[in-house]
Amino acid sequence: MSTTSSPSASAKDPLPKKKTRPPPTPVRPSSSILLLSHTNQVLALHRVQTSSSFASAHVFPGGNISPFHDGALPDLHSLDIHQDSDVYRLAAVRETFEESGILLARKAGSVGLLDVPEDIREAGREEVHANHIKFTDWLESVGGVADTEGLIPFTRWVTPLTMPKRFSTQMYIYMLPLSPSASEPTAGPKQEFIVHTPTHDGGLEHTAATFDDAATWLAKARAGDIILFPPQYYLLHLVSQFTQSMRPNDTEQVSAYDHYQKQREALLSFLKTTPTVRPGVQTKTHPTAEIPWAEKIMSPTSLFVRQSDKRIVLGLDKPGPELKETKRGGDWDRVVLVNFTRAGPRNVEVRWREDVLREEREGEAVRGGEAKL
Repeated sequence: MSTTSSPSASAKDPLPKKKTRPPPTPVRPSSSILLLSHTNQVLALHRVQTSSSFASAHVFPGGNISPFHDGALPDLHSLDIHQDSDVYRLAAVRETFEESGILLARKAGSVGLLDVPEDIREAGREEVHANHIKFTDWLESVGGVADTEGLIPFTRWVTPLTMPKRFSTQMYIYMLPLSPSASEPTAGPKQEFIVHTPTHDGGLEHTAATFDDAATWLAKARAGDIILFPPQYYLLHLVSQFTQSMRPNDTEQVSAYDHYQKQREALLSFLKTTPTVRPGVQTKTHPTAEIPWAEKIMSPTSLFVRQSDKRIVLGLDKPGPELKETKRGGDWDRVVLVNFTRAGPRNVEVRWREDVLREEREGEAVRGGEAKL
């Protein structure tokens, strides 16, 4: 008789332990500005190759919130971290000043933008960037206050879980004053017009700071001359529908002031309009279409890879893992197509979701028919 014991037939193996996902990496709060010039061109900064985020890409001025300069934030795990606030707005103004030298500040007790001599402005820029003086204290010393009220909220972006660094970035639009003209309204106090010329930060984070038409930035990205990541491309795409420089014969029909003012009025109307769908085409709306642009929050997710050109189709309707149980969301109706390469995103394009899905179904039908032959 064998003395070797055997496990009882009634014994059950323990249930396999469920793999628990680690909690999402906390987001870093940041803010950024689409800055429109007096001719409605958009400012873009060319980031250095060694940057840990958006290396070599063209981006809008902006950066992380600084408690020293901007004030305390809610707990990083709180949903309040994803809400527009004075802290985000002050950070956007400060970062724009540090990165481009353009000061979005008003004279204390006045409606006009603050005009600071270049030498004082550049010295202050360096002091603020080095954290030698709080931005608000420096502004007060030159008689100004940050023009946070001039910022127009324009979506928030939450970095997907797949990225090593994650941000919750509040985007804004800011419109610099238009050039005065004979047709400019005369009511109200006159503002001193200032030409705002951007400069890079000496190569610390950027190598160039330039205004250009939104459509021109997009064309350069399509040609492979510059790198635009999906969020920047998407926002420029939306703005490009309403802004463009005057052509030589335009001045024969309308003044420059009226030309650019009408563009701004159309853009502002678009930002306030819901549902945010394709005009005159769609009959059904997704819940995200009722969310205004100021409150949309987007965390790009990969939907599928197109068979025709192997581009990834990114959905923009999800708000990110921290907000998945809330009613917040982004843009269901538009998607971004992109090839991600070692050199950065290429062949970026914004399309209507229904068009892309229809093309994919038609392509599958054709491929299925060919397979039967």
